[in-house]
Amino acid sequence: MLKQVTTFPPDAALSELMEYAVGFEPELEDRAWELYRTGGGAALYGYEDEGEWVGLIGARTNSDNTLEILHLAVHPEDRLKGYGRGLIMETLLLIKPKAVTAVTDEDGADFFRNIGFTVQGFIPDGGGEERFRCLYEAEEEE
Repeated sequence: MLKQVTTFPPDAALSELMEYAVGFEPELEDRAWELYRTGGGAALYGYEDEGEWVGLIGARTNSDNTLEILHLAVHPEDRLKGYGRGLIMETLLLIKPKAVTAVTDEDGADFFRNIGFTVQGFIPDGGGEERFRCLYEAEEEE
């Protein structure tokens, strides 16, 4: 079940998931929690299954009704079970954006490509590791 996270600091299981989402970078984790704690146009959702947090998704909706995924993580023990795709699909149903975007690394690009996103690589300004823009055009309701 997808639940919005509104209590900060969150419990240990959600904190662990955020560590995965930010690549174990304490400064990035602190900034993420601050973003969701203050609102800032972003919302954080956790996915709970049988009383355990198995994944989280943090996103914001831009002025053009595009959902930008900021953070996405599934506990390693629960990967390859459809939870990542489920997090995105439930968020789509909840928010109803016209499109979904994400910027990620190569591993993340493979995940997004496998669930129907178009993926395009780019080198960030200033160089560095290749990143990937992922886009999914949501179908309009009839």
